[in-house]
Amino acid sequence: MTAPLPDSGRVAERSARRIVIGGRVQGVGFRPFVYRTATALGLSGWVRNGAGGVVIHVEGPARALVRFEAALNEEAPPFAEPRLERAEDTVAEGADRFTIVASETGDDADIHVPPDMFCCEACRAEMADPRERRHRYPFTNCTQCGPRYTIIEALPYDRPNTAMAGFALCAACRGEYEDPRDRRFHAQPLGCPDCGPRLTFRSDAAAVTGGEALAAAVAHLRGGGIVATKGIGGYHLMCDAASDAAVKALRARKRRPHKPLAVMVPHVGADGLDAARAHVALDDAEARACADPRRTIVLARRRAGSGLSAALAPGLAELGVFLPYSPLHHLLLSDFAAPLVATSGNVSGEPVLTDDAEAEARLGGVATAFLHHDRPIVRPADDSVVRVIAGKPRPVRLGRGLAPLEIDLPRAFAEPTLAVGGQMKGAVALGWGRRAVVSPHIGELDSPRSRRVFEQVVADLQALYRVEARRVVCDAHPGYASTRWARDSGLPLMQVQHHAAHASALAGEAARIDRWLVFAWDGIGLGTDGRDRDELWGGEALLGAPGCWRRVASMRPFRLTGGDRAGREPWRSAAAVMWEAGHAFAPAADGAGLAAQAWRKGVGTARTSSVGRLFDAAAALILGVDVVTFEGQGPMLLESAADATGEAVPLPLARDPDGLWRSDWAPLLPVIADATLPAGARAALFHESMARTLVDQATALARTEEVRAVGLTGGVFQNRRLAERVCALLAAAGITAYLPEALPANDGGLAFGQLVEALYRGARGDDGRGDDTRGSGQA
Repeated sequence: MTAPLPDSGRVAERSARRIVIGGRVQGVGFRPFVYRTATALGLSGWVRNGAGGVVIHVEGPARALVRFEAALNEEAPPFAEPRLERAEDTVAEGADRFTIVASETGDDADIHVPPDMFCCEACRAEMADPRERRHRYPFTNCTQCGPRYTIIEALPYDRPNTAMAGFALCAACRGEYEDPRDRRFHAQPLGCPDCGPRLTFRSDAAAVTGGEALAAAVAHLRGGGIVATKGIGGYHLMCDAASDAAVKALRARKRRPHKPLAVMVPHVGADGLDAARAHVALDDAEARACADPRRTIVLARRRAGSGLSAALAPGLAELGVFLPYSPLHHLLLSDFAAPLVATSGNVSGEPVLTDDAEAEARLGGVATAFLHHDRPIVRPADDSVVRVIAGKPRPVRLGRGLAPLEIDLPRAFAEPTLAVGGQMKGAVALGWGRRAVVSPHIGELDSPRSRRVFEQVVADLQALYRVEARRVVCDAHPGYASTRWARDSGLPLMQVQHHAAHASALAGEAARIDRWLVFAWDGIGLGTDGRDRDELWGGEALLGAPGCWRRVASMRPFRLTGGDRAGREPWRSAAAVMWEAGHAFAPAADGAGLAAQAWRKGVGTARTSSVGRLFDAAAALILGVDVVTFEGQGPMLLESAADATGEAVPLPLARDPDGLWRSDWAPLLPVIADATLPAGARAALFHESMARTLVDQATALARTEEVRAVGLTGGVFQNRRLAERVCALLAAAGITAYLPEALPANDGGLAFGQLVEALYRGARGDDGRGDDTRGSGQA
């Protein structure tokens, strides 16, 4: 805290300043910080929340005012991101002290919505102290911690505008709220056992509240039960992570046979990670990510013999672990004294559930008990997931703690623009001025509930930020639910090719680079080359910059049967590449005979250049993974199976008649299909061969094109082995590779990429109407 200035022995001449601070300054304890700073310097005046920032009137000696303005940035609270908008001399009002005054509202808003925060160390220590009145209170918080995004109804961030509006402060809490010396001074989610939210435990055997509810939930978990637990952004399904019976029961009841389950571990030790280290091997970057206040789920290598159930992540080398982030979680994990499965409380693929009654209705066949609380959740926010790749944590899913994600742009939108993403890993983004905001993860848009939440988030984002979209951007695929919504919205429409959006998302993160060679490798996205309208891309290299990408390299295409079923039946990809290369192949899977007939006749097939489908084919040929139960399962198993060998099969690279560089995967097939060779060696060889063919494409293009930076994006580059090997090989060739850092490489980053593409197309006068082929700059 800024120290008071020494008494100069005379009364200094008083000056007055009016200061407007933008950026993230609401919901992070900024007004109490301003109050304490001004008071310490002997200044008078006031501070208030504006519609989107903080307005300060301060008066006193000129030297103290200089110190005050410097402290606003240098000593701001840790979660604040202040930005000085305006500071000017003004007329002194003669105030005799400094106060926090009522907030103002208005339409001219520069709003920044804070994400939800973890439980700070001060509140955690208070919960553990029997002398404190909030001892073991599961909803304690202060200005530096607690829920934000999920409880805010509207801004300014004041208690009447939050889900806490219905909880009247008791006299003791009111005293803390009004005491500038207290860390709860103007803490909006404030409450205590007398006036705040309460727990309720419900099962067939009991319905209890308060402290008894927590004890009943722990007892139920110890008995092998599954407890749907209401948290900050939604429900978790929780069970004993060491119990095979409990984990298998959860999988059977949720109909989730293989998809990995995240594990919440107790906060133990000086850095809180002792329990985590007992079960996973954390390198320095993973440890920092795990201990980060945003409390993301971190994917880390499992330790053998840790005592956790093998059914948590069948066949995978990694496990998702995270520390407790709410007071309730800390109490649960401390009392249970062992790791708990804490997976999203939803029907698989849908947004996490937030309402008590809906949770009981939709999870009644999964959970054996419910731990509710009566603080409403205004909007869902699932847990964020990160994976450390090339030394940095890369988001796999944006959620609580990371989103809403705000990104500054190098130029301004002509008009507010909404981008609605794709079909999988749904998220939306809003752009206006020089700002973009990306929503938390919504889920797959396959179900009615997912589409309802999608529409809620679209409306909610605009209402929160007080921005009304004037146009909408979507994917070029006509079958996506987001595309259909965009077409029906009545707004002027721009369509962006899938891989151009991936490339623009990466370029938008690193806007200082003005020319790229981006490798966009994923499952599938509708191609727009003007010749093969049925070709599904997924192994592309795009050259240029947002608004003017040119497709310059790809993979040899192959014909795939089964449409969307191919993503869940890797044998179809294996059969397609084997048949395409002229090899005899007879899958044992149901429907293989019909697929062979259709493939020979060219009926119901689509050409694809997808690297994601090549990974599916490799998983089927090497590991016998014919059918999967979640997206990406085959490639994930393949990565886990790969051993340390580094051999490769050189893949031919040549230009096709249209000048497009194409790599031919056919020489890989005899080796990866050879069952006499160890599966781990074949999996490693496949990864190494794919890494080397990318580098071959990059170096071939660098000889004839101006390449300033190489980007790696698309869901395939969530594969750490592949991504890190590509980065190493490119570095050896003198080329720096870039991976997404703030956004997922997968389809969760599409909406931001669509915004960036629309921003740059707008700058060159392309209104985006009509076919996307010319608008996206595709060759």
